[in-house]
Amino acid sequence: MTSPHYGLQGKTVLITGAAGGIGSALSRAFLAQGARLMLLDRAAAPLDALVDALHSHQVHSAVCDLGSDAQVAAVAEKVKERFGQLDVLVNNAGTEYPTPLADADAGAEAGFMARWAGLLDNNVSSMVRLTQALLPLLPRGASVINQSSIWGRTGVAGFSAYSASKHAVVGLTRSLALELGARGVRVNAVCPGWVRTEAAMRSLAAMALEQGKSEAEVEREILSRQAVPQMLTPDDLAGVFLFLASDGAASLTGQCLSPSHGEVML
Repeated sequence: MTSPHYGLQGKTVLITGAAGGIGSALSRAFLAQGARLMLLDRAAAPLDALVDALHSHQVHSAVCDLGSDAQVAAVAEKVKERFGQLDVLVNNAGTEYPTPLADADAGAEAGFMARWAGLLDNNVSSMVRLTQALLPLLPRGASVINQSSIWGRTGVAGFSAYSASKHAVVGLTRSLALELGARGVRVNAVCPGWVRTEAAMRSLAAMALEQGKSEAEVEREILSRQAVPQMLTPDDLAGVFLFLASDGAASLTGQCLSPSHGEVML
């Protein structure tokens, strides 16, 4: 079976968190569609390895800490000089770790609240910072796709900061869709269910430890809540992002799609 074409050939696409499991799958998928890529990650070695593996003159990269105004501004200038404009912005970068209220470090300096605030800054403020810097480069018809989570539509014990950050991404997406609509820029979010990545499996292990269960038991419970009882893979998400980036999704903005094998139906 041949892969569908989404009309993205020659389009410029920037993907953050590109060296991670989902980011690298999205990088491969957009490149296969003929897009020109600017890949960002704050980890130099994995990013370099990804670029080497993709082995294409259409792939460019930059190490960037999205918490730094200066580094984000430098990336925006690099995109302007190399491409002139940006057709698709994929705000994929994010961090996931538990923040139970009973954290033993709650009263320590750089303890619970620092971890809480840091996660929100990494998962939400970084999106705002980068989107604002790149806004002058987004033409009419451009697509912004923000990575949220099903935990941005529900909740989970012990992960209040992560869940709150992903709810914030949903609110940000809807607000920016209204704000940027007059400019012809669409803004949507993807709220994936359980994807078999290193970060997700660390969260599953933390949940198992907290609940006094085995990781296999927790995974079975997760799958029991799905209409299709199987874990997603990073490659499973690619089609959703490609569709939202394409002209086929021209009527969609402010939407939050939930590829979750039916775990969330909203």
